[in-house]
Amino acid sequence: MLEQTSFDFGPERRIFTVSQLNAAIRTTLETAFPDVWVAGEISGTKLAASGHYYFTLKDDGGQLRCVCFRNAARLLRFKPQDGIAVLARGRIDVYEPRGEYQLLVETLEPQGLGALQLAFEQLKKKLAEEGLFDPSRKRPLPRFPTRIGIVTSPTGAVIRDMLHILRRRLPGLHIRLYPAQVQGAGSVEEVTAGLAWFSASGWPEVVIVARGGGSVEDLWTFNEEAVARAIAACAVPVISAIGHETDFTIADFAADLRAPTPSAAAELVVRTRQEWLDSIEAARAALERSMRYRLTEAARRLHEQAVDRAGASVSRALGKRMQRVDDLDYRTREAWRACLERASRQLASLEERLRRLDLRLRLADALRRLDLAARSASQSIQKHLSVLQSKAESLTVQLAHLSPLAILERGYAIVQREDGSIVKDAAGAPPRSKLDVRLARGRLKVSVTRSIPDGSSELLS
Repeated sequence: MLEQTSFDFGPERRIFTVSQLNAAIRTTLETAFPDVWVAGEISGTKLAASGHYYFTLKDDGGQLRCVCFRNAARLLRFKPQDGIAVLARGRIDVYEPRGEYQLLVETLEPQGLGALQLAFEQLKKKLAEEGLFDPSRKRPLPRFPTRIGIVTSPTGAVIRDMLHILRRRLPGLHIRLYPAQVQGAGSVEEVTAGLAWFSASGWPEVVIVARGGGSVEDLWTFNEEAVARAIAACAVPVISAIGHETDFTIADFAADLRAPTPSAAAELVVRTRQEWLDSIEAARAALERSMRYRLTEAARRLHEQAVDRAGASVSRALGKRMQRVDDLDYRTREAWRACLERASRQLASLEERLRRLDLRLRLADALRRLDLAARSASQSIQKHLSVLQSKAESLTVQLAHLSPLAILERGYAIVQREDGSIVKDAAGAPPRSKLDVRLARGRLKVSVTRSIPDGSSELLS
């Protein structure tokens, strides 16, 4: 008969499903950390269509996923942004579908610039002071590039999109890709090596450094000093096409041209064939219009050349005369000004002398003497005028007596030849001569039929 033996299998096993375990952990964490403050730097911020913010808090030793739901986000004093050091208040939760714990953020307080942002600003200031970002260093892109170098990752959508756009816009381009890591360990060395290789080869006409979007950490390769200096040292123009339009890196400032996206860089570096044809046609039309205008102007100038020369000569002569008039006017004004200044000085001197003297008595005496002199002068003038009037009347009477017109009134006449000379002797008027006889009233035109000298006994018949 067999002896019964008892077996001890230990404590009973408790088996959890994944969901049960996640729920248990969530309950434990919610109970242990219902209200905590966490200090860290924001990174990888994303705003969902729902209005929720998703980001990561990090420090030198770790990371913590965070979510700020829409209701809490509306009450924040500022919106989460990469690179900002903050104090986040909330509670620990577990996102069960992924088995990840996270901080449900209810409040954010800024702590100033984060470490990455501070490093960015410091390097930017340093390189700017060295003149690395000076606009005068920026080189223009070639107008018709046919050889384009690209430094980027050989995999992913960035290089595919760029090659598609370049081939579509201008077929036949020569493109060389330098494969390089664009984030993580070794990325800085590979990007700088690609830039140095293109610069030393002398093959490309322009180089594009490209990378797709990402967080600040993902794009940090292009915030390194070595990459910025490699871009500045490149022998050909460099286009920086890093991240999205809102992303800025040190490489953007060092490059000759910043493109908002890699696809935009491909569009900026070459123009389409139709754009070139359109620009050539526009240039041809503009040249034709310019030539027609110049020919018309030349014909007009040739036609008006003589008039223009005469007008220019007259204008110069008139200008000289006007210049002379201006000169005389200026000299006259200066002379009058000098005269007025002298008169003003004399007047001021006299006024000063008058202020020093009491002129009331002298003025009264002068007024009396002036009155006496005026009366005396008036009497003297009246007396003199009376004498002159008497003389004038006497002379008028004498003139009346002596006037030949008065003699004519007594029946005498004045006989004149045709040349106006007076006939005083009969011998001066031979027969058939024409005479003018002036009477007291009127004239007679006579013809001499006979001339009888004085003393002759011949009678007139």
